[in-house]
Amino acid sequence: MSNETLKTRRNDAVARGVGTRDIYAERAENAELWDADGRRFIDFAAGIAVTNAGHRHPALIAAVQEQLNDFTHTCFHVAPYESYIRLAERLNAATPGDFKKKTMLATTGAEAVENAIKMARAYTRRSGVIAFSGAFHGRTLMGMALTGKTAGYKTRFGAMPPEIFHAPFPNVFHGISVAQSLEALDMLFRASIDPHRVAAIIIEPVQGEGGFNIAPPEFLKALRDLCDAHGIVLIADEVQAGMARTGKMFALEHAGVAADLVTMAKGLAGGFPLSAVTGKTDIVDAPHPGGIGGTYAGNPLAVAAANAMLDVIKEEDLCARATEIGDVIKERLNDLAHQPMFLSIGDVRGLGAMVAFEIVRNRTTNDPDPELTLKIVAEAEKRGLIILNCGTRGNVIRLLPALTTPMEQVDEALEILEASLQAALPATANAA
Repeated sequence: MSNETLKTRRNDAVARGVGTRDIYAERAENAELWDADGRRFIDFAAGIAVTNAGHRHPALIAAVQEQLNDFTHTCFHVAPYESYIRLAERLNAATPGDFKKKTMLATTGAEAVENAIKMARAYTRRSGVIAFSGAFHGRTLMGMALTGKTAGYKTRFGAMPPEIFHAPFPNVFHGISVAQSLEALDMLFRASIDPHRVAAIIIEPVQGEGGFNIAPPEFLKALRDLCDAHGIVLIADEVQAGMARTGKMFALEHAGVAADLVTMAKGLAGGFPLSAVTGKTDIVDAPHPGGIGGTYAGNPLAVAAANAMLDVIKEEDLCARATEIGDVIKERLNDLAHQPMFLSIGDVRGLGAMVAFEIVRNRTTNDPDPELTLKIVAEAEKRGLIILNCGTRGNVIRLLPALTTPMEQVDEALEILEASLQAALPATANAA
């Protein structure tokens, strides 16, 4: 079986809207992946920040195999099980905030977001929700409505749910200060929706699909004060940034802020479909019994993997590893950005091993160059490195290595990345 054969079959059988790359996986181990043609890749996508402990971590595999011997599904609503309860207890303890918490488990990040909105609305008896430009919160109708990017996510899908508003996310690189973002929120309250009709403000402490934009700590603290002043529920979407990815268990910890609700998924179960909402007990408990949940929510195999994942994060100190790996990557990228050949690297940013760099046509104006971005991604793939693009303007390259990646493979990946940049940027030495 070859990549080309599988591509033909995929085109004939799979919905066109399911976007894919032409790397058809055959096997994977830690930070490496082999495709149907037998080619080896260093995986700097990690299933989009999912396999934080690498592909097939032995502890996760063992935990899932043990659970397979007991049962694979009962539906927690029908016959609950101890491992779900234990995971909820551990997430209650792990998330920021010195208050009583509870947790519900679901299957996807979008489900976690949807349920967090339901909790906030049930608790406040309000319906308005505020999100931010560049946000990504899922592909369901509510998720799309909250997402602050039209291209690729909202096009041709019709009307979005009502009473969803967006404010600008602070981004110094693009000229949006914290003060301007807060002023825009104030204008939103004065012109579009009374704050006492707002149930929740939802924010990614580090935007994922939006381009790895980091919310300044002072902005998150201001949001916390604003929510407290108006009785609004603050929701932190940690679906991509959580589970040790940024050098802390949750990205919010960098700002010293506690949200009322935290959504998580992706790295939570290291490759098995699982998500969660954890937060203040009175908010989580606001929906009536049976009002939240799902048939597959908290699947026993995924829960077993998540409990093992929490053990691995602690035992292997993956928060420290994320910082170590991220520091090496950022140092190399910043060195490249100071070389005349690489003037198209307009900005390097990230927390822990959640690192991105932005590709521009001109550093004076920071005009985006999405075409060049795609060329770099393609050149890296040719050389055996899997990386991803993102950003509202399609000009950001994101690096998401497994937190267990050996440093020699990190170095190898950075060599490949530099070679890919050199191949894709032959004319940038004269860029303005």
